[in-house]
Amino acid sequence: MTRSKAPEIIIVLLSTVALGVLFYLIYGRDASGAYAGSVAFLPALNAACNALTTILIVLGLQAIGRGDRDAHRRRMLSAFATSTLFLIGYIVYHSLHGETRFPGQGFIRPVYFFILISHIVLSAIALPMILTTFWFGLSNQLTRHVRLARWTYPLWLYVSVTGVAIFFMLKAYT
Repeated sequence: MTRSKAPEIIIVLLSTVALGVLFYLIYGRDASGAYAGSVAFLPALNAACNALTTILIVLGLQAIGRGDRDAHRRRMLSAFATSTLFLIGYIVYHSLHGETRFPGQGFIRPVYFFILISHIVLSAIALPMILTTFWFGLSNQLTRHVRLARWTYPLWLYVSVTGVAIFFMLKAYT
């Protein structure tokens, strides 16, 4: 029996397009800033989505550790939904506001950039992994799901936690 590669191809294409759009919105063009005030609430909402994602990921891991597949599925689907809301808010914010510069100086500056760069790189790696892990789980390919989830879980958790940290670091210095 041959297995279709279509889901994996779609995941790679979707991830590539999403990352390309994000990089273009943030670094490839200058936003006019005309609507910056109307989206000023989004960074806090995005941080809340990341914080909720973090909690749901941990609760999902606890549920599967107890053998409760239904609770695991609900929590991970909820984490996926909050991550999706974050991504939508992030795209909207950066398309209307543009890049946010970190004004902090001294020791905190390299700490911030280490967190930011690792967050960006790992989020680019995590996106297709999250989508693939979800595909394996939803299509009942549980062996593959578990094998990939062991790598996806810590990356997704790190990206969610550092997203919140970046928000608070920016908030503290602006």
